[in-house]
Amino acid sequence: MTDNLDEKKTLAAEWFAALRDRICAEFERLETELADDMPHADLAPGKFERTTWERPDESGGGGGGTMAVMRGGRVFEKVGVNISKVGGTFSEQFRKEIPGAEESGGAFWASGVSLVAHMRSPKVPAIHMNTRMIVTSKSWFGGGTDLNPMVEVPQDTADFHAALKRTCDAHACADYPRYKEWCDEYFFIKHRNQARGVGGIFFDYLDSGDWDVDFAFVRGVGECFLDIYPALVRRHLGETWTAEDREWQLRKRGLYAEFNLVYDRGTRFGLMTGGNPEAVLMSLPPEAKWP
Repeated sequence: MTDNLDEKKTLAAEWFAALRDRICAEFERLETELADDMPHADLAPGKFERTTWERPDESGGGGGGTMAVMRGGRVFEKVGVNISKVGGTFSEQFRKEIPGAEESGGAFWASGVSLVAHMRSPKVPAIHMNTRMIVTSKSWFGGGTDLNPMVEVPQDTADFHAALKRTCDAHACADYPRYKEWCDEYFFIKHRNQARGVGGIFFDYLDSGDWDVDFAFVRGVGECFLDIYPALVRRHLGETWTAEDREWQLRKRGLYAEFNLVYDRGTRFGLMTGGNPEAVLMSLPPEAKWP
């Protein structure tokens, strides 16, 4: 078992960065796989652009992160795969909301990877995924992933949830039924009285007492994402769509934006801790409509 907290932080941050690299490579590979007769095959394959940022901190140790963003791709209209490693002190007001923060005098450390993909085709589901480690006087993992199709395809939903269930079942610290329900409750747009998508898993404050076991599950979530989501994308690459499909996609994106701006805890955490606004708001779609 890993006992040193600094070593744990290093291992987690290195994993998040390595996962980012693997996801970016796979998504760029998808950009090259359109056949000549597929929609938007005439566009150049998209590439990620990386931008680093630093978090201002009086001690000079605020950390920062890297945005990896692809815009205008053949498959991905906009996708960001961001990593961060930050530390500092919570405000007195905000520390009351974070476990262990009052006991630490507001001191915190956090690292994670966060991904949101908005697809060119209305037939390919959008998706969100993130995993993170947070340290105050306590230490825990959180994260999850949820699928956001424009129009639900039951087989996609079934395969996505089956993959997540297999991942949870393989790790003693995970609880798929609880994490699925937590996801359904969290990603619910209350003012619209509707779900954001077709669900997935969501977990937070994961601290089973065995850090290595918990970290293994967090890595498993990343591996699961790399396995199931590209497979779903490839399933729909050759499908055509209409102007009506695009209109519906833009309206669904409006709901996605509403959730992230009104309810998303990650957005609030990033803005309340001095994170880079461009990185925090990376999740917003490139184009959306409202009724």
